[in-house]
Amino acid sequence: MSEPWLSTPWLTVIGIGEEGLHGLGDGSRSALARAQHVFGGPRHLALADVGSRGREWPVPFDVAPVLALRGQAVVVLASGDPFWFGAGGSLAAHLQPGEWMAHPAPSTFALAASRLAWRLEAVHCFGLHAAPFERTRSSLHPGAQLICLLRDATAVAEFAQWLTAQGCGASALWVLEALGGPRERVRQTTAEALAFADIQTPVAVAVHVTSHEATFKGLPRTPGLPDAGFASDGQITKSPIRALTLAALAPRPGEHLWDLGAGSGSVSVEWCLAGGSSSAVEQHAERVGNIRHNAAHFGIAHRLRVHHGHTPELLASLPTPHAIFVGGGFDLALFALLQATAPQGTRLVVNAVTLETESALLQLHAQHGGELLRIELAQAAPLGRMRGWQASRPVVQWSATL
Repeated sequence: MSEPWLSTPWLTVIGIGEEGLHGLGDGSRSALARAQHVFGGPRHLALADVGSRGREWPVPFDVAPVLALRGQAVVVLASGDPFWFGAGGSLAAHLQPGEWMAHPAPSTFALAASRLAWRLEAVHCFGLHAAPFERTRSSLHPGAQLICLLRDATAVAEFAQWLTAQGCGASALWVLEALGGPRERVRQTTAEALAFADIQTPVAVAVHVTSHEATFKGLPRTPGLPDAGFASDGQITKSPIRALTLAALAPRPGEHLWDLGAGSGSVSVEWCLAGGSSSAVEQHAERVGNIRHNAAHFGIAHRLRVHHGHTPELLASLPTPHAIFVGGGFDLALFALLQATAPQGTRLVVNAVTLETESALLQLHAQHGGELLRIELAQAAPLGRMRGWQASRPVVQWSATL
């Protein structure tokens, strides 16, 4: 019996470049010749010269029209590598291995890196056709190299303006148009001086980050980002406590966090910056707004979902967690609910500032073990004409595994 991925597929995903048919291999040409339907953007369909067989992608993008033709000979055209910010992954998620095959072409990232002599493995690559520019924020540090796919000429100008507003206006910026074809053009300027009025699509931008500002260092990769960087009404896990909290939560890429009583969402933000995703639950509408603002500001809104309401009423609707942080509203009843709802092995971290919650944590630590930590911090502050230590409220932190 043959393996399923060796059977004849009904769908072929083809990466096509600016050379059109001349740049395709025999496998791609054969699939195009026998295809009854060919999906792609207007530019792709024109490059492949498929005539009446061509079908433009719906707006907004949707794979349903392709899936509706399951069993017929179908080709999907994409720019370059279909599995790098392309339609390949979206389609494959709905298909069995034997239903499709792919013929990738060099990606725009590969072409851009080859034009600039950049080591692609050291470059931060982004698809910003429909994503906010803030998605690049964690990669903006002196010396960083970015290649970003952009929607059109207007988006190029807007991205340059955004970079300038972040303090990166002095960054070298290359506009790379129609790479790999007869219309190819590469022009260099800086983000703050960009003034090209005739930019053609498809277009990418490469950036070598520099700054006029001596204080510009970019976003640190260590936990405990400065409190001033977050929108907050004062209900925020302060930077040093947050660093210890994240160390206890131990975020890993791909893991999901429940942030219950999220306040400003600062713990969720830093969890997502570490590569995870988060469900932030907050009952106060103003704080919900702050969480959403912070998620957008740090470029992780696609990883952080905000839930407005009371924790007990929302838990059943949340994705399965790998870790849970409770920054407010914890009691024995909530612990019992978490035990009943979250899977065994879920990491739990609770911070307490009230005597009542501290008492509950002492009881739970005696019953279930884990780590109990009392955190007392003081900062230097003016005291008359001199300085003295100003103590913060002590925090009791309990870390355990459900």
